Formats: sequence, C-alpha cells, structure tokens
Amino acid sequence: MGRLPERLTRFAPSEQSVLGYLFWLSRPRFWLYLAGPVVVGVVYAAETPANFFRPVAVALFAYFLVPANVFLYGINDIFDADIDQLNPKKAAEGREVRYGDHRGWHVVAPVVAAAALGLLFVPVVPVEALLAVAGFLLLGAAYSTPPLRLKTTPFLDSLSNGLYVLPGVVGYAAIGGSFPPAFAVAGGWVWAMGMHTFSAIPDIEPDRRAGIRTTATFLGESRTLAYCAGCWLLAALLMGVVHPALAAVFLVYPVFVASIVLTGVDIDRAYWWFPVLNTVAGAVLTMMGIWEVQYA
Repeated sequence: MGRLPERLTRFAPSEQSVLGYLFWLSRPRFWLYLAGPVVVGVVYAAETPANFFRPVAVALFAYFLVPANVFLYGINDIFDADIDQLNPKKAAEGREVRYGDHRGWHVVAPVVAAAALGLLFVPVVPVEALLAVAGFLLLGAAYSTPPLRLKTTPFLDSLSNGLYVLPGVVGYAAIGGSFPPAFAVAGGWVWAMGMHTFSAIPDIEPDRRAGIRTTATFLGESRTLAYCAGCWLLAALLMGVVHPALAAVFLVYPVFVASIVLTGVDIDRAYWWFPVLNTVAGAVLTMMGIWEVQYA
C-alpha cells in the first residue's frame, strides 16, 4: 500500500476489514489537511499557552483529524464509485482504496455518523464556530452529492473546496469567540482552491473518460498549473495584508509550481509531495503563532 510511508503501513489495519477500509477511505496521508487548520486557528486566537489545550480545542482537533475525514472522503467515494473504476489512484495497488467491496450500510452509516458528531459541539462553541461547522458539512456534501454535485462544474468545484479553511475558522472562533480576520479567511480559502485544483490534475484523463467536467479538465494541465499559481499568489497577497510573514509562507506554493514546471517533474509524482509541504508550512504558521502568544 502506498497510502502511507512504507515503515508506517505495516502498522495500519488491513483494508479487507470494515474498520480498516474506513481507515484507508479517510486518506490518513491527508488527515492534517483538516486537523492542521484547527491547530493554526486555535493558536492565533489564543491569548495564553493554556488556551492551546482547552478541552474544546482538543475535541475539535480530534473531530477534524478522523471523523471529518471519514465524512468528507466517504461521501465522495460513495458517489464516485463508478468513476473510480477508471481512476489509476484507485487501482488494486494504487494510492487510495476503491469503493466497491464494502458498499452498503457499513460505509454509509459511519459517514452519516461522522457528520452527526459535529452536532456535539453545538452547546460548547459560539455561533461563529457553529456556522463554520455547518458550512463545512454543507459544502462537503454539496461537492459530491446530487443535485448540486459541485465537483462536476468547472470553477465551482474549486471554489467550494475553500471548505478546507473552515476547520481553522472553527478553531479560531471556539477559542477567540469571533471570526478570524476576513483577509486571513479569504487567503486561506483561495489557497485551498489552488490545492484542490492541483490535486485534480492527475485525474484529468480519468475524468475526461468518465465524462466528468472539472476546472482541470476544462483548462488542461498547463493552464491549470497557471491557475493554481495564480490562486497561491493571490493567497499570499491577501495574507500579506494580515502580516508580511504570512505572505512569505504562502509564497512557497507558487515557487513550488514554478520549480515543477522548470524541472519537468511529473505532476502525478509532485502531487504526493504536498502532504510534506503542507505539514511544514502549517508547522511554520503554528510556530509563528506560538511565538506571538509567548513573546508579543
């Protein structure tokens, strides 16, 4: 299995079991894409280090680490079952499991339960955080499910995937009691749009064969790369309004795209480098926030 580093895969459950299948369906390599923003949001809202580990912050991190990923990727796989038959990432030895052998209530029920777990935060977080949770769940469902199925409409598929910044909004609001700065949310949203669209590049040919229209199939590979670079440049500009140091972190992404183009690295290969890049960028953002709390 190529979904985690080889030294870790041997400790992971087999996808042949129901729980193991749900584990792999949740894309463990990408867990921090949702949980990481919670950490960043909590750190930047905190006034003291004690706020980092408030029970609500820990609970939100746990929810967006696993259950939210089961919901987001599970609902995607349920409604993409036929399309995924043509996707090489879902092949027998691919990077992701293929929804098929475990169809039925043992996938649908956990996906519904994962979404319902978000209701547990209703009595313990402010309305701003609840609005962000609701936005995450609604956009996550609308992306994959009919009649909207936003993933099949060019540019709406990209725009809707700003949802990845919403866990950060939840974390910030839960600790700070208000929404984060609008420019920070906008910057994070545009950054997530670029991330989503870049991830669609390896799926261009499978999606075209399946008759699926996306931003990437509409633009083609080279113009999609330009679109991603443009999103990330705009994200850096928006973040720079909040603080110049934030812009410096986000400028890494358009530089990364330029390096891919100039060196001719295969996009299918570069796509799998992003978990490391995003983890490092998230860690830098988090350390900057901690420094601000400790020494400002």
